[in-house]
This record gives sequence, C-alpha cells and structure tokens, in this order.
Amino acid sequence: MARNRQNLNIIYISDRMRETLRPIASCALTAVVAPMGYGKTTAVRWFLAEQAKAGAVVLQASIYSDNRSIFWKSVQKAFAVAGLTVLEGYDCPADASDAALLLEDLCAALGGKTPYYLFLDDFHLLGDERVAQFLCRLAYRLPENVHLIVASRNRFLPGEQVVRLGRRLHRIEADGLRLNREELLAYTHRCGVEITAAQAESLLRSCEGWFSAVYLNLHALAERGSLLQLGSDIYAMFTAAMLESLPEKTRGFLAVMGLADEFTVEMARAVTALPDAEEVLRALTQQNAFVTRLPDGVSFRFHHMMKECAERLFAQLPAARQTEVWQRYGRWYAQKAQYLHALQAFEHCGDRDAALAVIEADAGDLLASLSPAELLQRLDRCPVEALQRHPLAILVLMRRMFTWQQIPKMMELKALLEAAVAQHPEWPAAERGNLLGECDLIQSFLFYNDITQMSRLHRSASRQMSRPAVTLRNSGSWTFGSPSVLMMYYRAPGELGKELAEMYECMPHYYKITNGHGQGAELLMDAEAAYLQGAWEKAAVLLERARADAAGQENMTLCCDFLALRLALCGKGKEGYDFAAKRAALLQKHDGVQVHLLESIAAYFYALQGRPEQAPELFREHKLAEVSFFGPCRPMMSLIEQQVWLAQGEYVKVIAHSEGLLRRCEAMHYGLVGLQARIQLAAAQLRFGQRAEARATLAAALLDAVQDDFWVLFVEQYPALAPLLEGEDWAVCEPRLGPFVARILPAGRAFAVRLGLPAPAPELPLTDRDRELARLVAGRCTNKEIAAALYLSEGTVKQYINQLYAKLDMGGDPRTRRARLAEWYQKNAPRN
Repeated sequence: MARNRQNLNIIYISDRMRETLRPIASCALTAVVAPMGYGKTTAVRWFLAEQAKAGAVVLQASIYSDNRSIFWKSVQKAFAVAGLTVLEGYDCPADASDAALLLEDLCAALGGKTPYYLFLDDFHLLGDERVAQFLCRLAYRLPENVHLIVASRNRFLPGEQVVRLGRRLHRIEADGLRLNREELLAYTHRCGVEITAAQAESLLRSCEGWFSAVYLNLHALAERGSLLQLGSDIYAMFTAAMLESLPEKTRGFLAVMGLADEFTVEMARAVTALPDAEEVLRALTQQNAFVTRLPDGVSFRFHHMMKECAERLFAQLPAARQTEVWQRYGRWYAQKAQYLHALQAFEHCGDRDAALAVIEADAGDLLASLSPAELLQRLDRCPVEALQRHPLAILVLMRRMFTWQQIPKMMELKALLEAAVAQHPEWPAAERGNLLGECDLIQSFLFYNDITQMSRLHRSASRQMSRPAVTLRNSGSWTFGSPSVLMMYYRAPGELGKELAEMYECMPHYYKITNGHGQGAELLMDAEAAYLQGAWEKAAVLLERARADAAGQENMTLCCDFLALRLALCGKGKEGYDFAAKRAALLQKHDGVQVHLLESIAAYFYALQGRPEQAPELFREHKLAEVSFFGPCRPMMSLIEQQVWLAQGEYVKVIAHSEGLLRRCEAMHYGLVGLQARIQLAAAQLRFGQRAEARATLAAALLDAVQDDFWVLFVEQYPALAPLLEGEDWAVCEPRLGPFVARILPAGRAFAVRLGLPAPAPELPLTDRDRELARLVAGRCTNKEIAAALYLSEGTVKQYINQLYAKLDMGGDPRTRRARLAEWYQKNAPRN
C-alpha cells in the first residue's frame, strides 16, 4: 500500500547515476542516447538544477518537430530566458560559413569563468544531419566553461566525429540509465510504496530497469493495489495507469492540450475554453511526472509518451470538436505571431481563408522555412476562390515562387491575381492599383539586370501604387551580396550610356515603392563607370553623393567602400581602411551576407596589392563552396577568387576555371565581369608561358573595353600584363587601341610602383649576379646568408631578388616565388 501518493513524483538519482552525470561538467559535448522513457530528461535536468545552485547559467531547449526554423526559435528563446542576447537577429545557419560566423560570436559571448550549460532535448525529432555536424563543430570550439548536452532516442553522432572529439565527448546510453535491483528497491522506498520480493522480481523482469515502466507500475500499484499486466505495450500501460481514473474534464484537457508543443496557462484557457484551466493543470502537474513546468516558469510541456496518448484521445473526439480546437490553436498562434504553428493548425482543420490571412501577415518571411514541395502541395489543396479572396497572399506566394524559381507557378498566381482584381470592380481604386502595381514589381525580378525591361515594370508599378510594397523588405541586400552595382548591370560593350540613362530614370520609381531600397545605386554605378574611365574627380564626387543617399543601408555603404578602396589604390582617394573593425561591427548585426560582402572586398583589395596572405580565409583558402551565396553574386565571387589565385601564383587554376566563369557571365549577361575575367585569363596565360594565347585573350578584352573607355581595368592588372602591354604595337590590331593603351602604360607603371609591385620584364637580360642569386636561392639560402656570401646588405639582396623575379615574370607570395625560382634554376643551371 502507498504511504504517500504524492511521493510518486519524487526525483530519484542513484549514486551510480550521479557518477555517470559528473563528467558532463568537464566535457564540451555530452550525448545522452536511450529509448523513450529511460529518464534522460529527468536525469539531465536534475544535474542542471544542481549546477544552477552553484552559479552556472542553464539554457534548455526542447525539439518538437523536424522544422529547423521552429527549432531555432526554441534555441533563441532559451538564450533570451537566460538573459543572453547573442542570438538575437541571427537566422538558423544555412551553410558552413554562416555556422562559422555564429560559432565565432557564440564563443566570444560565452567565454569566461561562468559555467554555461546548453541542453537540447529530443534531438531525434529534428532529423537534420547538418545540425548534428554543427554541434560537433561547436564542441571543438567551445571554451572550457561551456558545455553542450544533447538527448536523443537515436545515435546522432557520425562515427568519425566520435573519434575526433575524443575526450571532449561524454556518452551516456541506456545501460547507464537503467535501474538495477538495489536502485529499484531504493526508488520504490523513496516513493513511499512498499513492494514484496516477488513484486520486485516481477518489476525487474518485466521492466528491465526502464524508468517509465517502473513508474507506471508503481502508479497502478498505488491506485489499484496490483502491478500492470505483463505484455502490455507502453501506451496501454500508460493509459491504464495514468488516464483511466482521471475525471472526464481532465481527460478532455489532456486530449486538447496534448496537441501543443509547449503551452502556458493563458494558452490552455484560450484553447480549451475552460475557465478553471489553471486548476486542472496544477492538479495534473502535482500528480503526474509526465507534465512538467519549463525553466521559464510560465510554460508547460507533456512528455512525448503522454502527448502520444493524448493525441489518441483527441482522435476519438467528434470531427466538429476537432475542427473547433484546431481553429482555436490557429487563432492563438496567429495572435502571437507564431505563423508556422498557425499555418499548421489551420491546415489541420482545412481553414484555407485563415491560413491565407496568416501568409498575408507573415509577408513570406517564415514561408522560407517550408520546403517548396510542401508549400506547392498546400497551394494545390487551396481552392481558387479562397486564393482570390486574399490577393495580398497571392503576392506573397508569387514572391516566394520566384525565390524558389518555380516560375510557372508564379505566373499561374499572377493570372489568378489579375482575374481577382478584374472580378471585383467594387474594390477601391487605390487597392486595385496597389495590387497590380506590386504584381508588376515582383514580375520585374524575372528580368534581373535587363534595365530596359525592369524599368518598364517599375514605372508601371510606381504609377499604380500609393503605398510601399508589402512583399519586399528594404533591409535586404540590394546587390544580392555583390560589391559592385556596375558589375551587375553592365550587360554588353558599348551599352554604358544607355544603361546609365535607364538607371537614372528607373531607380526613383523603384525607391518610391520599396521605401528607398538600394538608395544611391544609380549614382554609385555612374561613379564606378567614371573610375574605370579614369575620370577620378567625377568618380569621387558621385561616390560621396551615393554614400549620402545610401546612409543606413549597409549593403550600399559597403559597395561605396569597394569603390573608395580602388580609388585609393590608384592614388586618388583616402588610404587606410580598418577591415577588422568593420568586420566586428558587421558581426554585431548578425548578417552573414554583409560579412561575406566585406570579405570579398578585402580579398580583391589585398590580391591587387600582391598580398594574398592577408585575404580573408574564405578566399585565401578558397572555401566559397561552403557559402550559400545568392545566385546573382556568384560570378562576382568567382572573379575575386580568381584574382586571389593570380596573386598566389596559381595560374593553372585561373586558366582552368575561367572557361566556366565566362560561360556563366554570358548566360547572365554580365558583360563587365566577363571582361575582367578575360583580363585575368590573359595575365594567367602570360605567367604560365602561353604568350600567344595571352596576346589573343588580351586583344579581345582591349577591343571590348575601348568601346566604353574602361582603360583603368588594365591599370589594376598592369603588374601582371606589363610585358604584353609594353611590348606590342596594339594600334596594328585596331587604330583606337594605340591611344587607349598609351593611357594605360604610365598609369600602370605608377600603380605598380605605388604598391611596390615592379612589373615583370622577361625580355631583360640576366646578369651574372642574377644567376648567382638564383643559385643561392635554389640552395635554400636565407637572405641573410646570401648577403654574407655576396658582401651585400640584406635590404639590397631583397631588392635584387625582387628585380630577378620581375625579369623572370614570377608572381605570387614569397614562398611560391622562391620555389619557382629554384625550379627555374634547376632547369637552366650551367652543365659541366
């Protein structure tokens, strides 16, 4: 007989379990893996409560589905409850590079003396290998005071990660959680339930130390005086022990609230329509270990075993009652801006109008977390009449279809919108104009970088709209992460004048309907063109005007910085730019797109100076495949990567990758990116010894560039192209090229001298001293040893060696050039 039924909910942690939990405090990652009901959550939470008493900060997040967006919000909530703001504004990492930025910020924010514990429960429900990989990367990087605990029914760590983590990993599995005979007896005694030796043996035999099964049997013993029948599955055991004796109101409460992941008293009152929902919940919490209050102090959750049984109860309710409950859930979630939960609730009850209203309220932000297939299936189930009652939702869905490149579906939605407007002449004229105008705006994205077509649609949208667009946020990257407006919108040689005129005409209309998204773009494009034409003063003035217009838009400000740095390299602007400080400021905004944009600017800047070792790791180590760049900016990123390869002396890489880049530029009408890629290719071919091919490539680039007078492009590449530019009569190829190249040469020489990059001149004869230098370098002598051997200063030796590199047309970093010089000497050393 039970001496005190309330003691059935007592937390029992055996001495053996305490020892099993102890290593959590010294390991970066603890993986707790066992089937449902083995007490994983209870044991970890007991341990965390003990750590909290000692001053540790505890963060707990539960997982309820495979939706990464919902999981991420749960993690953000856990940090917020603990008073930590480091995750505010961060999206769930979409690629390895975003994950690296988050890791950097997390480790900086959490490092110190205060112990931090982050507990992720029910990880098996997420089922996303990318998250498991991220957790492993996090475990490698975590400071010693930070500990990650992950509970799952299934093993989630890849085998190679277990090996790599080594002592940083602590594993607790089912055998460590089972109750043995002594622990079972101690547990029953602590609960106040006396059992006989025969009952103890029966429990051990039937439950095999499974905590939940033992608990349910003790409940049945205290309630009915007998253990549960052998052979019952866990859900039948749960129903018999925990549900059958409950009052009807309580069972109804469980049936309804079992659908929620987490809930508050306020939510329970709204969804169940029970005025005394708080009293019902309090009684359940006191009597049932499967109902727990969460660390925030106001939220509750059901154990998954109880949720499963509650959902079975819900399935027995009349269909009308089920529909009513789902609608209550949907309305609650919608009021709290939990739009994904609201969509799921309205999908369950088939309330299409309510679901479309949620899509309108969300404006497409959270729809991105749904898979394209899932959203398309929902659209197919939605009646046309319901869609046409929600024209704003149609616009939101059109925008999402464009992002996913579901263009036929996008055009199908456009036709629906136009039909809806035509069928409702009674709608106010302003509303009709706003709908049709925003439809034009969304359709304009199909003509990306065709300014003529985009301008036509933007003007049409501007004429019709009396409010800004609801489907476009002006905080997004206007250039898709590209550092240059001109690279995006210069389509073909000879078209510059027309394109600039259209930009000046088009952009005011676009700004009007997007709250100034991309403000200053037309001025910046004009400034970039002036820079490439050597109109330095004009470029500087236009740049400052663009910067003033772009104030408050980080994307455009960074593009202004890109041009300012190029001007500075040519001696026409202010020098000195603190990349580290700028990066630190961008990290505080938690915007990976802007960070990668800054990294691309830095990579180009350092590569032009012949200092690739200072380029950001993303470009220096060529990890661009790890970043989910927007499609429109990928060719620009590839172009900058090739500039880094040139500076590193990786000429074969440039030659090999140029063909694919030029093909993409042609398909996307990226005339300027293609032109710069051909200039890079000519430089690589020349350095690789393919002079004839380099001359042909350079000639084609010059013929294109002369049409819009873009001669400064060749100044930036002069150190690599000097032998060709200086050694050929380009007027023979085309009369216009004579004066065109004549402007390049003096500016190029000055550019090379300013950066300390003497232009290579392979035609110059080698002296005896040059050959002696090559012999000593090939013999792996240091500059100090060479200076001693030749009776020179180290500074003079360095100057002579640089001149030798220039004569032999050898570029790249110091180590690469020394290796190439040694290889050259081995091939050209005098034979005895």
